[in-house]
Amino acid sequence: MWAGSRFPYLASALFAAEVLGRPAIGTVAVDPGWHVHADPAVIDGLSVPELANLLVHLTGHLLRDHAARAAAVGADEDGARARWNLASDAEINDDLSRDQAVPEVAGGLPGDLGCEEGRLAEEYFTRVRPAVRHWDCGSGCDGGPRPWDATGGIGPEQAELLALGVAAEIQRHQGQLPGTVPGGWLRWAESRLPSQVDWRRVLAAEIRRGVAMAAGKVDYTYRRPSRRNALTPDVVLPSLFGPLPDVAVVCDTSASMHGDLLARALAEVEGLLTKGGLRHAQLRVLAVDTNVHSVRRVSRASQVQLTGGGGTDMGSGILSAAAMKPPPSVIVVLTDGFTPWPEAPPKGPRVIVGLLEQDGIPGSPVRPPTWAHTVHIVEPGRLA
Repeated sequence: MWAGSRFPYLASALFAAEVLGRPAIGTVAVDPGWHVHADPAVIDGLSVPELANLLVHLTGHLLRDHAARAAAVGADEDGARARWNLASDAEINDDLSRDQAVPEVAGGLPGDLGCEEGRLAEEYFTRVRPAVRHWDCGSGCDGGPRPWDATGGIGPEQAELLALGVAAEIQRHQGQLPGTVPGGWLRWAESRLPSQVDWRRVLAAEIRRGVAMAAGKVDYTYRRPSRRNALTPDVVLPSLFGPLPDVAVVCDTSASMHGDLLARALAEVEGLLTKGGLRHAQLRVLAVDTNVHSVRRVSRASQVQLTGGGGTDMGSGILSAAAMKPPPSVIVVLTDGFTPWPEAPPKGPRVIVGLLEQDGIPGSPVRPPTWAHTVHIVEPGRLA
């Protein structure tokens, strides 16, 4: 129950596994039939959160089909299986570390293997030196039979349907609460199911909505005479004024934004210009790390000056954009998410966060605030 409440998108998989008591095996492990084999003496030594983290970890082996993948890489001997156990543990724990949910008993991380984060177990396996197995996750991890394995359980077809259901739940959860599902689980879900959301369409829709709201704010003004003044010469009538939508793009230029991400950010700026129908005078770009380094109006992405490269504080960029004259109607923030955020939204502008997702960067992005409209920007063709 503790694990299902903390990882609701994995709940159906957690409750699908059948728990069997196995005295004296010295571990808690899974087999390909989705049986959890648990030594009562081991269970007694674990707290509820620690056991929950371990169950999530073991379920990860089953969902990601690590047993079949072990056979594909030739992990068919005891030494190779131990290496695969370490490699597959690192693949799963990489995602659990963001929520401080790595089980202590099976706590291997990519950094412990001298590898970068965000990779697959197959890559870790090629770089792991021969090692002694630190925790036996069972045949559901490496495909090697164990004396305690049970027959029956969930077959391959049922397991595939269960995995598809979990993938759909992950996508639904991400859509309702953006930023709450680790990137590894998202990529796994996208490998099982085609992405239900095209981020380009979502981003374009958000910008069009903000621009349309600004364009619809028609007001009266006395700065120019009304066309009806000739009918009422003794009364000064106001004319109607419709403000032109103005978009400000806050572009993250901190050290964590490597060259590829900056190129993708520039591409998004280019898209705003060409597809959004914004004229030269309607787009301003701010290059921001912890300070605002440049502000300029652009008509081409190549005109953007991405200066900076220090720490990150997109809050300073949002506040600076909101304080510009004339104030923008829409603020678009392009960032990798490794930044603090303001507690309250700026008065007036609509804020849209384009969260550029990347692999291999230590740490976890900070979830954008709920008052901002978040769009996850993923690299085309990225592998799960």
